[in-house]
Amino acid sequence: MTFAAPLFASIPSPSISYFDIGPLRIHFYALCIIAGIIVAVLLTNHRLVKRGVEPWAVIDIALLAVPLALICARAYHVLTHWGFYFGDGKNTWNPFQPGSVWAIWEGGIAIYGALIGGAIGAYLGCRWTGIRFWTFADALAPGLIIAQAMGRFGNYFNQELFGLPTTGWWGLQIDSDNSAFPPGLPADTLFLPTFAFEVIWNLLGAAVILWAGRRLMLQWGRTFGLYLVWYSAGRILWESIRIDPSDVYLGLRTNVWAAILGVIIGLSILVVQKKRHPGLEPSPYRPGREWKGKAPVQSQDTDDFVDVSEPPATEVSAPDGAATSSATAN
Repeated sequence: MTFAAPLFASIPSPSISYFDIGPLRIHFYALCIIAGIIVAVLLTNHRLVKRGVEPWAVIDIALLAVPLALICARAYHVLTHWGFYFGDGKNTWNPFQPGSVWAIWEGGIAIYGALIGGAIGAYLGCRWTGIRFWTFADALAPGLIIAQAMGRFGNYFNQELFGLPTTGWWGLQIDSDNSAFPPGLPADTLFLPTFAFEVIWNLLGAAVILWAGRRLMLQWGRTFGLYLVWYSAGRILWESIRIDPSDVYLGLRTNVWAAILGVIIGLSILVVQKKRHPGLEPSPYRPGREWKGKAPVQSQDTDDFVDVSEPPATEVSAPDGAATSSATAN
């Protein structure tokens, strides 16, 4: 079957994936990831402050969670695409060569690895700040799925992770000299724009999560559980129509298994936390770690001291030589 591009419409891919500023090369993939992180931090901070958390306490947590998320995201991708980076002729450890394990500008940030690393970092950050871990996870959920939607535009700029060939008007143009272009297909073949499908799904999911969180008053991690179910359910579908190489186990791609596990974990959080904590959280902080806010300055807390007491009475000598105070002499 020939998958020729329709003449009336299709989705063009960007002609560039980076730009240079002097000796510095800026990749759009990185900009999309960074922009997503910023949006997630801002929205999470807003939601935490509404719960009574100290403003910008999210920064303390992000300092641990973001680096661990990126490290584990890359490690997960490398481990599940072992043949890409290890073997004869591979630039495995050379950070200045394409195809190395360090070349994250080429893509290869696995969200499920990021979730694992980010969860570890967030737990440590919550222990540090005294914020309940599940409170933070619930506040993060909508910002996280929006960040994932923004990150998918990085795949668009890199012309990667697209789906099966299609003749539909929504087909995505991929340069035939792109390393990800499947060999043997005509140069004008179009592909399913899985990045766009996931962007739409994730933004819709953010709206559902925000609505359900308020309407159903989801706390104790149940908002995050809903995020896991929504995102992973969509990921099962998008992974099933992608054609980029991936390790396959029992007939399913690695990330399909990861997405199935994500749905199971999300449902488990929803059910278990509802039974364990039927009510609302008493505080976004763990007992004894509550934030008191800015208290007014008290006079006893200052270094200046003014003695406003009555001065002591001076002593005078009575005629008989007995001492008496001036207060009683008059």
